[in-house]
Amino acid sequence: MSKQERATRTRNALILSAAELFERYGYVRASLDEISSGAGVSRGALHFHFENKAAVADAVEQAAAQALRVTADGVPPGQVSAVQSLMDLSHRMVHLLHGDVVVRAGFRLNCDTGPRTPLDLRQEWQACVHRLVARAADERALAAGVSPEGLVATVVATTVGLEVLSRANRGWLSSSSLTSFWQLLLPSVASPPTLAALQPGGTGSPALALTEPGRPHPHDTPAH
Repeated sequence: MSKQERATRTRNALILSAAELFERYGYVRASLDEISSGAGVSRGALHFHFENKAAVADAVEQAAAQALRVTADGVPPGQVSAVQSLMDLSHRMVHLLHGDVVVRAGFRLNCDTGPRTPLDLRQEWQACVHRLVARAADERALAAGVSPEGLVATVVATTVGLEVLSRANRGWLSSSSLTSFWQLLLPSVASPPTLAALQPGGTGSPALALTEPGRPHPHDTPAH
């Protein structure tokens, strides 16, 4: 293994360890000693990669943002209606949040600890939803009188709310919770011709690789 590969593994292990601690204890209570210990490396190795705890938190947020972008890019454009694509993306998002501690911790850090960087994960998610709702409006797939802005706000508030509720009970981040939401919402927002073909539970499998490129695998051994 090359020196660069070992360094990448160490950095990834530190990000994963930090995410687990940030999720469990929050930013303030998580310590650098615990982060380095959880990654199986020395405190000196941590400081080789990150200047301080804020830098570690920024790396967790950036990894979460990258996972979100990969998820959004994973919904093929034009193959299904925009409304179905929106539902599919929401299921992928919930699946990602449920299965990936780095994404959960990144959202919690980014949304709860105040603006440390220009990154805004909720705003990025809102932009993803807005693009698909705008496409649905262009396709005339929305029911008469439906406000695209109102639909965007409803979807974002619900999905972000599931993430917040899941901190106390992971069961909120489930396909069934999201499917129930869509079953209630669709008759009010989808045009009748569109509604007949929609699948509130999503099309295909929402499964997504939970370890993105450059992220640690469970069997990876960090280098010291």
